[in-house]
Amino acid sequence: MTFPQGPVTWALVVVALVAVGAVLRARTTNIRLRRHNSELRKERDTLLRQRDELHVAHNSLLHRHASELSEVRKDAEEETKAVLKAAVRTLQGLADEQQVVLEKAQHKYGDDPGMLADLMAIDHANSQFGRRAQGIAVLCGGWLGRRETVASVFDVARSAQGRIRQFDRVRVNGQVNFSVVSKAVEPVAVVLAELLANATNYSAPGTPVEINIQAVPTGVCLIVDDAGLGMGQEEKDRAAALLSPRAAISVSSLGIPPQFGFAVSGMLAARYGFKISVDSVSPYGGVRAVVLLPDELLTSEVPPAPDAPAHDASEFSRHQTPTPPPTPLFPPAAPLTEAAPQYGGLVTTAGGLPKRRRKSPVSAVPSTDSGPARSNEESASRLGAFQRGTRSGRDTTTMEGPEIQ
Repeated sequence: MTFPQGPVTWALVVVALVAVGAVLRARTTNIRLRRHNSELRKERDTLLRQRDELHVAHNSLLHRHASELSEVRKDAEEETKAVLKAAVRTLQGLADEQQVVLEKAQHKYGDDPGMLADLMAIDHANSQFGRRAQGIAVLCGGWLGRRETVASVFDVARSAQGRIRQFDRVRVNGQVNFSVVSKAVEPVAVVLAELLANATNYSAPGTPVEINIQAVPTGVCLIVDDAGLGMGQEEKDRAAALLSPRAAISVSSLGIPPQFGFAVSGMLAARYGFKISVDSVSPYGGVRAVVLLPDELLTSEVPPAPDAPAHDASEFSRHQTPTPPPTPLFPPAAPLTEAAPQYGGLVTTAGGLPKRRRKSPVSAVPSTDSGPARSNEESASRLGAFQRGTRSGRDTTTMEGPEIQ
């Protein structure tokens, strides 16, 4: 058998050999690439597994760190509250001692209207100090003092009025035939005082702040309206969180200087079972704060009438729900007009201090209308009423422990 000879044939042979060599090299390269790709996949799977392990370890460390940090913060918060509580207890004791000194001085110098006015101003400042000490004690887990008697809703509102600096701007309107049960008298008065303090501090000087008392199907509402600039949505949300707390409130979260009002109010409301809201607009364009006292905190029981000593205005007010201060010390922004029952006829001692015969269970509302110049005896008598306005729950006996019912 013979093969054709020629350049074309040899060219075809060479091309065939080159093609066979290329195929063999391609196959070898493909096998090597597949092997390398398999190794890369194994390395990738190993790295992914290590990544997942590191992620789990990282999350575990984060959780452990957060847990330990939370414990440290909790311990620090408890220690801070314990220190504050002890300090407030000391300050409250000093305030009580100062109150005793003031009462003795009022008894001794009560015949001098000028001296009595100065003593009443100091007494009013002391009552504000006491309110702040009460608030700090509540934030630190303490309790308000015990009270054994009920008080009318109107008297509780008047008591709150007497605890703030700008009491003369507050008007109390309305009356209901209910009293606040003994355990809730002091908490409601403290909360209402905090709301009144906010209302007067964040509204223009001289503008009135109104408390309207209204009966509703589920209880009684105390409505505080001011003429301030109102609150933004962010402020309302923060206030709502403080007024309806779901957990203990951290003292360190209240800012510098700390804003105690809403935090104290929320804790007391949660503890005693009433509600507070500040998300409405008042008729004057400011904030409307509403305190809803449920039926469980109300009673138809009439507060007991006090037996007034003949000469000591401080003792006269010790067992009586406070009433508002009169005008000689701080002229009001506008006359107070109250639709509420009044006390009986006023009788004064030789020194001009008040001795009243009570005809109804609500507190007296001193008139603030302008009139002829008052005598020293009449001024001293009205200054005695001021003392009742600046007192706050004098029949409470302790700052510690739950109230005894």
